[in-house]
Amino acid sequence: MEDKAYRVVTSDVKEMNEKIHRHRRRILLLTALVVILLLGTVTGIYVYMQSQTYTEYEVVKSVKRKDATGSSFASFHGNVIKYGKDGASCMDMDNHLIWNQTYEMQSPMVDTCEGYAVIADKKGDKVYIMDTVGPCGEINTTMPIHRVRVANQGTVAILMEQDGTGYIHIYDKDGNFLAEGELHTENSGYPLDITISNDGKKMAVSLLDVNDGNVKTTITFYNFSATGQKEIDNIVAQSSYADMVFPKLKFLNNDVMAAFGNGRVVIFEGSQSPQVKKEIVAEQEIRSIFYNEAYIGLVFENQNTKARYKMQVYDLNGNEVLSKDFNVEYHEIGFLENDEICVRGDTECILYTLHGVEKFHGSFEKNIWKVLSTGRIKDYIFLTEGQTQRIRLK
Repeated sequence: MEDKAYRVVTSDVKEMNEKIHRHRRRILLLTALVVILLLGTVTGIYVYMQSQTYTEYEVVKSVKRKDATGSSFASFHGNVIKYGKDGASCMDMDNHLIWNQTYEMQSPMVDTCEGYAVIADKKGDKVYIMDTVGPCGEINTTMPIHRVRVANQGTVAILMEQDGTGYIHIYDKDGNFLAEGELHTENSGYPLDITISNDGKKMAVSLLDVNDGNVKTTITFYNFSATGQKEIDNIVAQSSYADMVFPKLKFLNNDVMAAFGNGRVVIFEGSQSPQVKKEIVAEQEIRSIFYNEAYIGLVFENQNTKARYKMQVYDLNGNEVLSKDFNVEYHEIGFLENDEICVRGDTECILYTLHGVEKFHGSFEKNIWKVLSTGRIKDYIFLTEGQTQRIRLK
């Protein structure tokens, strides 16, 4: 009797466990189906919204703005920096003042990286370091400033030039001097541009050498971490190009740097010693460049076609992801915060998605100075002449 009872209890327990397992499997299956359906629905809505085109808009909010003559604008950590010869200010998307910095500069230029910005006087001797809430430090140089770059923790690299010699100075976010180097033209060439990695550990310099009518550009990489300290002058890599000029360098993230030349873009990659990863060779002269942390864009003048311009977009592996013709006489082309491409003319604007969809094409009554994405699919900020407008496409 005891053995029979034991077998009955064991059988009931096994049957109960099987029912529990079957129930759990059904729950997991139903949950997976619901998740798949939700993801499919969200993806479908996103694809549908991204494939929509708009030619009209409504002004949701408009705020008047006073701009000095010659004011320029730059995107900064979700806000806008307005700068000119007499000072700079940072405003949010509703035109509320965040900080203000007065100065006197003949040719102000701005560089930003995440939460830091620098404002410098080209061919002058003054640099202001700003973060998202206000001033951090100031730098006074003893030589004319040629280029200035900032990293995401506030490290500042300044390229200066005097009497045929280039000088590079590195400062911290408070304006304290950290390091320096010299670039003698007769030995290394004339410095064209510098760029610093987001974390401030690597720097690249483009040097143009013209000797007996022969042109050569050398791109030199410096590393300020323990790796670079083992090398002479912290130089960890160099690449030279005959008959090429590279007037623009840009670290797109900590480990990827793009060199933009006459008819060629070279992508370098490496956490310590960047090396050539891909070369994009253009079939004709590059008219404009634009980029963000994930893509590189080029604009060419079309030949024998109805559209005047062609833009091509590449990922950081050098693969083409978009080719598109357009006709707008533009003053600026660039990526918005949502990876859409904005082509801006005087009063005309086109927005393209990375899938090549012309999302919006419209005209405004006043000149357009800057366009920003709000993070919402149909909402944008347009800085027009004397106004900050929040618009919604329809």
